[in-house]
Amino acid sequence: MKNVVVAGGTTGMGRVIALYHLRQGARVTVIGSTPARGEQFLADAAALGAGERAGFVRADLRSVAENHRVVAEIEARHEALDGLVLTQLMPFVKRYETVDGFEGVFSLYYVSRFVLSYRLTGLLERGDMPLVVSVGATGITKGAVNWGDPQFAASYGMVKAMVSAGRANDLLGVHYVQNHPDGRTKYLQLRPWYTDSGTNHLPQPHRTVARALGKVFAKSPEESIRGTIALMDDQPAERLILRALDKPVDPSLRTFNPADAQRLYELTKGVLR
Repeated sequence: MKNVVVAGGTTGMGRVIALYHLRQGARVTVIGSTPARGEQFLADAAALGAGERAGFVRADLRSVAENHRVVAEIEARHEALDGLVLTQLMPFVKRYETVDGFEGVFSLYYVSRFVLSYRLTGLLERGDMPLVVSVGATGITKGAVNWGDPQFAASYGMVKAMVSAGRANDLLGVHYVQNHPDGRTKYLQLRPWYTDSGTNHLPQPHRTVARALGKVFAKSPEESIRGTIALMDDQPAERLILRALDKPVDPSLRTFNPADAQRLYELTKGVLR
């Protein structure tokens, strides 16, 4: 039986991936911040006859301590992992500082994925064909990590913070593979199609604009994630798998620079101490 964990698995693409694996007979644990959505996921799992194989962990993944608590709960539920799917992301129009002193986007989009990826490696290495799936902005080369002020304490902008954290997330897969040279776990980083996830955390008037754009341009989560599910079922040979809109991405792009990746890894270890 496969074992899959989906962070952000109660809505959008994460939910579609979680339900797909339940239908395939896997044991699936989803992580989310909203109890009602978690309960709905469990109810849907029960309707599929998969209630005993479904689990929900409520957590605010902007907190480092919450990420470590989640790891402990996953270790108690699963003896091995075949898939770790990371979809957690939330934009902040105004700078949001977490309980750990991190800027909110950096914490959720990068630090949480760092902690879950590295801390769950032991379970992943016991899986049959272990794979980390990180949904983000792979293939976009605009911007770079804001090395001088990664928390944007001096000057904050939502787009700037998203771009910097996106580039950090690009480097996460690179340094993960670099730091596990003999590992079996593969790392899939991808950029899906513009998707109507069913959630909108933006304040007005940004929320209305996003909804209008979604109605015109967005694909459904089922459409957007179809190629990702296919890759999870039939993995390519390379350990670092890069895809944008279901097409391969050149790993030699500057946004995947190995030296920058290791620099970010050391920086992250330092701030997490």
